[in-house]
Amino acid sequence: MSSLNPIPEGKRNVGGSDRLARALLGVLLFAIAVGAAVSDRQLLAVFGMVASAGLLFNAATQFCGVNAVLGLDTCAYDPESE
Repeated sequence: MSSLNPIPEGKRNVGGSDRLARALLGVLLFAIAVGAAVSDRQLLAVFGMVASAGLLFNAATQFCGVNAVLGLDTCAYDPESE
């Protein structure tokens, strides 16, 4: 079955607990942004939404541009699958 992830397997650099942490922090920042929007703190709401979207995108695609630039990779690769 083919993956729906647009990032090829060899280019992924976010995995495991790093991916889970990004997803949870993304959901938390989304909730904070919604709360800020409701309480009329628009600047905090915008920054929260942007940060949340970035973290959730990283968790969903398993790719982070900052990790790529810094040479970080938290994916566990199986050497026998290559």
